[in-house]
Amino acid sequence: MPPVKLEVSDATITPSSDAKPKQLNKCNQLELKGLESIAPLVRSVEETPEPIATEVCGTIPTWIRGSLLRNGPGKFEFGNQHYNHWFDGMAMLHQFKIEDGKVTYRSRFLQSDAYKKNSERDRIMVSEFGTVAMPDPCKNFFLRFLSRFEMIEATDNASVSFVKYKGDCFVSTETNYMYRVDPESLETQNKVDWTKFIAVNMATAHPHTEPDGTTYNMGNSYGRKGALYNIIKVPPMKNNPEETLEGAKVLCSIVPADKARPSYYHSFAMSENYVVFIEQPIKMDLLKIVTAKLRGKGISEGVYWDPKQDTVFHLVDKHTGQTSSVKFHTKALSVFHQINAFEEDGFLMLDMCCSDNGEAINNYLIQNLRKSGEALDQVYNTMYRAFPRRFVLFCYLYDLYEYGGLEFPQINYSKFNTRPYRYFYGCGFRHLVGDSLLKIDLEGKKVKVWYQKGLFPSEPVFVPSPEAVEEDDGVILSVVVTPTEDKSTFLLVLDAKTLEELGRAEVPVNIPYGFHGTFNPTA
Repeated sequence: MPPVKLEVSDATITPSSDAKPKQLNKCNQLELKGLESIAPLVRSVEETPEPIATEVCGTIPTWIRGSLLRNGPGKFEFGNQHYNHWFDGMAMLHQFKIEDGKVTYRSRFLQSDAYKKNSERDRIMVSEFGTVAMPDPCKNFFLRFLSRFEMIEATDNASVSFVKYKGDCFVSTETNYMYRVDPESLETQNKVDWTKFIAVNMATAHPHTEPDGTTYNMGNSYGRKGALYNIIKVPPMKNNPEETLEGAKVLCSIVPADKARPSYYHSFAMSENYVVFIEQPIKMDLLKIVTAKLRGKGISEGVYWDPKQDTVFHLVDKHTGQTSSVKFHTKALSVFHQINAFEEDGFLMLDMCCSDNGEAINNYLIQNLRKSGEALDQVYNTMYRAFPRRFVLFCYLYDLYEYGGLEFPQINYSKFNTRPYRYFYGCGFRHLVGDSLLKIDLEGKKVKVWYQKGLFPSEPVFVPSPEAVEEDDGVILSVVVTPTEDKSTFLLVLDAKTLEELGRAEVPVNIPYGFHGTFNPTA
């Protein structure tokens, strides 16, 4: 069947504030000046392995019992060698334990092989996304020369997110490795390699989980004939306590438009009956990637944006593994995170945060994040921002220009993932990192905002109240950091209905701006 071309509608959601005309830049987005330096948010910090008390201001509901777990980079150099890209920093795990209205905080570096090798030699020994490990100067010239011809070893620096498989907690990145961790102590347990269970070379850090615990993910496989995109299914239960990914299987494989240049993807969407894979024009040049070490370049050098290519939506039946013969095409878009997907009246609704340009991944260099003044403004104003769009397999754009777009989307996942829903939450991006929290009402077409100048909130996590009736009965948890020394990092607790502050727990240590996390309720 011929591909279906998607069109863009003019429907918008109007911001709740009085939006006034602003100067637009060449990306047709708001141009901002005088951005605050966020350099302290991307500096190395020390771990806090033992719980410390926080100072609670306001009231944290006593029904919240559990831990907000966060993951992200916390160390950006070893010895006199430093990483180039934000994604390269060593994984630091954070725990905000909430009980009886009180909060304690602790953090640990993930004891990955990469972290231990780097620490033992006090230099970068394992290559990361944007940084190549240089030959060991202790080797003789001939061995240093030969090491240039080695393939870059996949890193096990699982710095992206906390995920769950079969009820166990893991931390994950986008290679074939992840680590099982103890969510109570944050201690590193065992390393898990996807390749030991199924024929994939990597898996995303954003799986989707069914109510019964069955988990779906995606991962690429690479062979002599090129790449394949694979849909992965992991069973919900363990047969013994030591199990990890036993029983996982590849549900189906999708052939890329160009096997030598497959698309990069950070996540995928799932509805009640379908997995939706978005093949976007962020491409990976496999020849450049496999020769990166020889050329003294990071893997990031092989990732590029090709705006001449369409974005293609692939639908896979979760029950049969069959891929739909109909491919949905739209213009070149880049996407990192989906909000939700659901089926209604014979249509599949897909909501995701999209940008009209895919070069941002290579703009998050540490040197860019540490700039200040006009140089920082220039970095921000030359980047395309992501905005939430709905594909009913047409496109529906929400007008959030006033807030710099939206990313890190979250919903009431346990009740409304794969189902029709009304609310989603995310970070506004009037800076290189999130600087506000937004609540979007899809029915009322309203936006609620939490914003305080100089404060930078993390991805919002929705926690439903015990007797929840309505979709937004609960709270929003977000870790708020600041580059200003005289202000405290804190865990923010907001009423999910109103986005009004209920309380905060101030942490007397520095925490870098991180990526993703999850709430782990007390059993």
